[in-house]
Amino acid sequence: MKLMFYFLLYHSLLLSCASTAAQQDPIPLHDTLKIVSAHLEETRTINVWTPPGYAASADSLPVVYMPDGGVHEDFPHIANTLAELLAAKKIPPFILVGIENTQRRRDLTGPTKVAKDKEIAPVVGESEKFLLFIQDELIPEINKRYRTTSTKVIIGESLAGLFVTETFLLHPESFDIYIAFDPSLWWNDKYLLANEATQLAKFPNAPKRFWFAGSGAKDISATVGKFAKTLETAAPGTLQWKYVPSPKEKHNTIFRARKEEALIWALNGQ
Repeated sequence: MKLMFYFLLYHSLLLSCASTAAQQDPIPLHDTLKIVSAHLEETRTINVWTPPGYAASADSLPVVYMPDGGVHEDFPHIANTLAELLAAKKIPPFILVGIENTQRRRDLTGPTKVAKDKEIAPVVGESEKFLLFIQDELIPEINKRYRTTSTKVIIGESLAGLFVTETFLLHPESFDIYIAFDPSLWWNDKYLLANEATQLAKFPNAPKRFWFAGSGAKDISATVGKFAKTLETAAPGTLQWKYVPSPKEKHNTIFRARKEEALIWALNGQ
């Protein structure tokens, strides 16, 4: 049974890396920046989409930050979706900041004691460094270059969804709005599930929003559903949250299937 579980796990990880890029989304007009990171000890490529009219206005806008944000990753389809929803007046304007991957499985996972987890990549477990890069280096650079408000959003799927959920629980002050699709909560023997109630009890007294969804994938549905069950009894009063179970979706379809409703719900609450 364990062998079959890890086969399904690795298969889902491969699908999550390939699913969105294979769609060949048109790449929208955007800026590309290079940031030399002391925390990550490498140069990172950042893609920034601003909504139509931004250059001609004086308005400051909230920002959506996105791992898996390369032009051959999830950046094009999320930028295009934001543009479509904005044109339809379903969301207010936001800036999108995509973080292109270098070592995805290193950046998006926390430490693990599970030997099989460590086999998915040469280096894993450095999500704290990746978050420090976002907090200390990326966000200040975006604030310097663009007109931004204090409202910050983070969105991600699969391992990026794990990173979103981990940040939400362990460092909730980092962002105001969290959006996670099929978060890989099986990581480190379901560590986040085991510590969810404890972390929620220490939640900051500040408004937060958390939208998340789980597909019918066997390694996802049970853990994400259990995460929602704990929120039903342990969520603080300052947290608005919504769980969208999606048993008919697959791990490689849920992001596109649910992205519009996620963005509409999450981005209209600030």
